[in-house]
Amino acid sequence: MTSTRTKKSRGVTKAVAKGGSSAKAPRQPTLAHRAEYYTMRATIAALRALSWNAACKIGEKLGALGYRPLGIRKRVVEKQIAAAFPNLDHDAVRKLARESYAHLGRTFIETALLDSLGRDGLQQLVETVEGWEEVDDVMSKGKGAVLVTGHIGNWELAGAYVAARGVPLDAIARGMANPLFDAYVNRARAEMGMTIVHDSDAVKRTPRSLRAGRAVAFVADQGVLGLASTFVPFFGRPAKTPRGAAVFALRFDVPVIFVVALRQPNGRFRIVVERIEARRTGNMDRDVDAIVAAFTEHLEKWVRVVPAQYFWQHRRWRRQPPDTPPELRDPSA
Repeated sequence: MTSTRTKKSRGVTKAVAKGGSSAKAPRQPTLAHRAEYYTMRATIAALRALSWNAACKIGEKLGALGYRPLGIRKRVVEKQIAAAFPNLDHDAVRKLARESYAHLGRTFIETALLDSLGRDGLQQLVETVEGWEEVDDVMSKGKGAVLVTGHIGNWELAGAYVAARGVPLDAIARGMANPLFDAYVNRARAEMGMTIVHDSDAVKRTPRSLRAGRAVAFVADQGVLGLASTFVPFFGRPAKTPRGAAVFALRFDVPVIFVVALRQPNGRFRIVVERIEARRTGNMDRDVDAIVAAFTEHLEKWVRVVPAQYFWQHRRWRRQPPDTPPELRDPSA
């Protein structure tokens, strides 16, 4: 495992913070933000008048437009898929890329309409659940838990489902560029039972939440403001990965639970819960990196199962150690 840390671990704050982090003042929306927001709200309102399946199908078609004819990050997606799956020929790569855009469009619509289902409706959208006993066991001890997932399947639905099952859940989230839409999405998340913590507040809020016996959820395959990172393999290439979830788990002696919500061919979801064991060797840095590598391995395993449901539009290997061999460097650079 290649591991290069942004910060050394000396206590929880120094281990996860890149030098002080504080909440940002609310941003004032611009005229462009308002136009974008009200257009989006009108679109969502129109979609609410349709059945769930019809609205989601429209989402797929809109998402597919991003691949063709718009070509938004098209080369990035194709290059990353080809690097992750070198046995695929060019036509197979393009097919998978198109499917990933359709998936992303559908995921966006599902997330925008999630609150219309209510907690009972959300649970009915889930077809199977595997490993939920891990959540029950962990939460019954009253010490809290660290939940991790990646940008696979519908990660928003995964968090909402956990909260809908009655688990007190704080979700660490990055603020959106449009403050109006950010507030709208966070209200919808709250209606499903989640408490949203801005990533700039993660270092301060997470210890409080864990001490209170709450679960704290991290989407742990992209950088988080104020949290340090390490490099671990993802499809064989070193990828910068946040280490905050692992640091908090070890510092507060709580388990790490990996959760994914994978869409099935019929549009319903398969929830998978997997416990990641933390081994203590006395070396905090080494133990943290082992957990980060473990949940990244779990993520890669499920990406291989449903590759079209991963967020390939993000440059996963954009940041790498300076000594990365040429053959393992960012394919989309």
